[in-house]
Amino acid sequence: MTLTTLLILAAALIGIGLYGALSQQSFVMLMMGLELMLNGVMLAAVAFWAYSGTGAPEGQLLTIVVMAVMAIEMALGFALVVAVFRAKQADTTEALSELKQ
Repeated sequence: MTLTTLLILAAALIGIGLYGALSQQSFVMLMMGLELMLNGVMLAAVAFWAYSGTGAPEGQLLTIVVMAVMAIEMALGFALVVAVFRAKQADTTEALSELKQ
């Protein structure tokens, strides 16, 4: 695969993730959209690292950091979803209109 192909795929992942994060009302689907966007960023970082030709480990290090952030984000997100569901019995963003103020 070429760098252009990988970057187009990364842009597609970011676009699909952005659409999913903005169009869904379920908390789980919202977090899945965020995960897709982070996967697109990670794919772009790895593609740039692989095609840079210098062999520097910055691309791998950035990928490991993004993977750690993804794991933390998902753990905190699911903990927040469980806490909101237990407190308000709400599983969609529409059910939480009183949190806007």
